[in-house]
Amino acid sequence: MASLAERLGCRPDEKLLIVNCDDLGSSASANRAIGDVVGRGLATSATLMVPCPWALDGVARARDGGIGVHLTLTCEYPAYRWRALTGAASLHDSQGFLPATIQEVWANARLDDVRAECRAQIEQALAWGVDVTHLDAHMGTMQLEPRYAALYLELAQAYRLPVRMIGARGAALYGLDTRDRAAEAGVVFPDSLVDLWGRERGTFAQRMAALRPGVTELFFHPAEDGPELRGYDLREADQRAGDYAEMLSSGYRDAIAQAGARLISFAPLRDLMRAA
Repeated sequence: MASLAERLGCRPDEKLLIVNCDDLGSSASANRAIGDVVGRGLATSATLMVPCPWALDGVARARDGGIGVHLTLTCEYPAYRWRALTGAASLHDSQGFLPATIQEVWANARLDDVRAECRAQIEQALAWGVDVTHLDAHMGTMQLEPRYAALYLELAQAYRLPVRMIGARGAALYGLDTRDRAAEAGVVFPDSLVDLWGRERGTFAQRMAALRPGVTELFFHPAEDGPELRGYDLREADQRAGDYAEMLSSGYRDAIAQAGARLISFAPLRDLMRAA
């Protein structure tokens, strides 16, 4: 069977790289950084956290790239919180906000409420005029638990959208058959996923040097450093500011060029899925 690269009209040995920025809409700091790297052509895609207060600003700033929906069922910050669009009680914690951890979601949320909320987030993005390119999930909530992974694929089929897919080793670790089920259902997803969250600086260049042929998604969490970021993100501000700095560095472009990678967005994958 033809590889994904071949189905996209490319050579089988070509290296196609999607650079996605997670957490668009989470804050003004994130929006400015994501808008900057997308505008410079350093990223090709971003995923929108629709329930967040800065979501609409994020849409306006990142329109130069593809925008997907970052399905959001958690809110991990102690003093900066947001609620579900649908207001379902099972989706909220004792303070009335989305819970801080994925374990709380899995333990307490009704799956019908999750389905309705995810659909509401996608529909809201569409109503804002977003030409949604794909789906992924904040903190992996929709990808790392079998019931939620099944719903994730259900949504992808319903909206005919490609997805961020857990890597083969991760799927084996969590005992998930999502990759096989997605392929059987005609849901398109990149061949490989590069997750640099929490890795030491310099890992990016190493991963680019080892980039394999096919379609790879790489994701960052860039945010502009300053009082806002340091005010709401007490634990991971250095990671987010560091991602932004790394993407602006000369070594970033050099590593992609030396890998022989061509940047694409999720849009060709979506178009392929819909054509099929």
